Amino acid sequence: METKEKNAYILGTDREELWRLGYQHQVWSSEARKGWEIAGFTHGQTILDLGCGPGFCSQELGYIVGNQGKVIAVDKSESYIKYLDDLAKFHGLNIETQCCDFNDMELEPNSLDGAYCRWALAWIPNPEEIITKVIQALKPGARFVTQEYYDWSTLQSHPTFPNLKESIFQALTSFQDGPGDINIGKRMADIFTKNGMSIHHSRPMNKMGKSNDLVWHWPKTFFRIYFPKVVEMGKLDKEIAQKAMEEFELLEKSDGATIFTPSMIEVIGEKGR
Repeated sequence: METKEKNAYILGTDREELWRLGYQHQVWSSEARKGWEIAGFTHGQTILDLGCGPGFCSQELGYIVGNQGKVIAVDKSESYIKYLDDLAKFHGLNIETQCCDFNDMELEPNSLDGAYCRWALAWIPNPEEIITKVIQALKPGARFVTQEYYDWSTLQSHPTFPNLKESIFQALTSFQDGPGDINIGKRMADIFTKNGMSIHHSRPMNKMGKSNDLVWHWPKTFFRIYFPKVVEMGKLDKEIAQKAMEEFELLEKSDGATIFTPSMIEVIGEKGR
């Protein structure tokens, strides 16, 4: 895995971030599978994994569709696509990768039985255009499962600590200053209906962590990697970021401490028959 690359994510694509993404997938994998089940993803289908990253979802989808089906996995990170290609070869999965920007992905009209994306649309400047492109590639009756942030500002702890609170706020500010819409989940139903899709299903996806469970370490791994990057951007004082991590250690030792993670929403659109 390369330490740096031209198309690196906002958190990078080095080994530490690869591990964090793997951990993150363990926290959210049951939610992904529930969405696929609701959408009816099954053996023999062709499914798009939009913004596949290193392919943790692509691999699971590859087993679901089997060798008579196919997963089309699209991501701009060369190192992650290579990782997924090696993974697919090792497991004997029928995964076709495209290493490109979403604007440049090649999808045949009416060729997809389904599509899935998680945290892919929040980071791009033209999500409606990309969603339209995916919808055009869906077969009539096919479903598009999206899992995106609804309100990132709900990331907070109890008890609260001033430097941790400030660091979380500046992380959010860094997202808001970027090209995308971090809370695009709020708009997904509107975007689907404007494109002639019906809403097959929607549900909130909220999680709260305690210091002894799996969810707790999801924001912890994010803070460790991203706070220094916010410092590099000039949005956060280095001393505040360091104190924030010290406060997190105190939080972890506090009786009854909790972390409520950013609120998410799943919206599943269905293309007209």
